[in-house]
Amino acid sequence: LSAGASKYFERIGSDTIQCVNREYAAKRRAAKRIRLRWRVSRGARRSLGWVPFKAESLKRIGKAVRFCGKSFRIFEPERLQGVKWRQGCFAQDAAGDWWLCLTVKVKVETAVAPKEAVGIDLGLKEVAVTSDGARCARSRFYRDIEPRIAQAQRRGHKRQAKLLHRRAANRRRDALHKFSRLIVNEYQYIAVGDVSSPQLVKTRMAKAVLDSGWGMLRQMLQYKGEHAGRSVVIVSERFTTRACSSCGCLSGPSGPRQLAVRRWCCSACGAEHDRDVNAARNILAGSRTRTSVSGNESSP
Repeated sequence: LSAGASKYFERIGSDTIQCVNREYAAKRRAAKRIRLRWRVSRGARRSLGWVPFKAESLKRIGKAVRFCGKSFRIFEPERLQGVKWRQGCFAQDAAGDWWLCLTVKVKVETAVAPKEAVGIDLGLKEVAVTSDGARCARSRFYRDIEPRIAQAQRRGHKRQAKLLHRRAANRRRDALHKFSRLIVNEYQYIAVGDVSSPQLVKTRMAKAVLDSGWGMLRQMLQYKGEHAGRSVVIVSERFTTRACSSCGCLSGPSGPRQLAVRRWCCSACGAEHDRDVNAARNILAGSRTRTSVSGNESSP
């Protein structure tokens, strides 16, 4: 695989070529093919750049790092103080910018959360609502800049459109990171609804569903919960909106036509409910009585 690559060893190092060979061999085995297609270097479907390396190839020099004779300044270099990296890569995104990605080993300290448990209902009006009434920001990360993206595309400004798409993704990721960190720090047991994005993407609510990032939020809660020693479970949302969290009667709003109903009163017991908070409470209660769909059952 590395035939003819010896003249590049001094520029990028043999370990990079070895990493590329291993990745190529792994993908060839996964695809069950003798030969894979060549990477596309031009056009709309060009392959993004990727330069892997081993830990020994990247040297720390003050507030910068050095790789193959070139120095790169690091944003927030204090975060790498006392950190030992194992391997990494330079990766290119769709906008053409390059990023340094490092795999590091850090010591995680776990502590018991101040609150016992919480249920989380995922939705469109707010990305997530907890059984205690906390809410994640409204999911309009893409919709807010959609007119600017359309304008850039009409004018043929492809890079500007890609940068705007990346801004929307960064805003979404930032909001979900902050919310998931707040939940993991506060609660020992976390139950999340299993609302399905792929099914709702086929409806007229597709843009709003994709803008919410439900799958990303669940993933963040699971890996952060595992690191912090929390229990995170995914629970079926069936009937959680209709059921009264006080008496269990199915008297709540149902169906797409009643999505506008945000508050309702139980016809059986007279309890008044916020639609999303009630669903979150039912999710929490259901996680303790029903088998979870999937999840991380890490010990406290």
